[in-house]
Amino acid sequence: MTAPDEQDIIAAQRRLRACQGTFVPKPRLPVIDELVATVLSQHTSDTNSERAFAQLKASFPSWQQVRDAPVEEVASTIRCGGIADRKARRIQQILSAIEHREGSLDVSRLLDLDDAAAEAYLLSLPGVGRKTAACVLAFSMGRAAFPVDTHVHRVAIRLGWVKANTTADRAHELLAPRVPPSIAYDLHLAMITHGRTICRARQPRCGMCVLRDLCAYGSATGGSGAG
Repeated sequence: MTAPDEQDIIAAQRRLRACQGTFVPKPRLPVIDELVATVLSQHTSDTNSERAFAQLKASFPSWQQVRDAPVEEVASTIRCGGIADRKARRIQQILSAIEHREGSLDVSRLLDLDDAAAEAYLLSLPGVGRKTAACVLAFSMGRAAFPVDTHVHRVAIRLGWVKANTTADRAHELLAPRVPPSIAYDLHLAMITHGRTICRARQPRCGMCVLRDLCAYGSATGGSGAG
């Protein structure tokens, strides 16, 4: 296996986009909102995480109120998003850390930092890893970050872009510098859709895959996944 070159990546993005239709970015949220939304998105569906975020915003008009509320109350509000107790504690820890550093729940100065400095700040917050930081950079700040979630990770392994035992964090380190900035956001969303609909964790639909001839997994299995 060799690391993908830029043309491999561009070819995959073009095929996925031709299959899936026009690239539509997510609605842009303020930085703190995106941070919290990304925490809520972990280990659950988009529908449940979006519902949890909406309920949190409806129940607590300000992030200060979320930070100061009993953790049990926050957890109850976001219960539909799964592992609510853990997520409630993490959200409050993040908000407390921001207020301690900034003197308020305002991180607008991150918009003036370069990508590396903004990423370093986000990674220094409690429980914020590379995927979460990259999501905030891409979705909220308009930076050319390439988040590697579970679907992107799986598709990248099957394509042979990274080795099978590569962790998601390591995959991020390897792939982010190789993905052209102009398509990073687009490719991220396209790979998620592909991972959910075609390159599924179980019974991948190799017979319907537009990347099959580019794919190490599809070549090795003869494209015998469920169609």
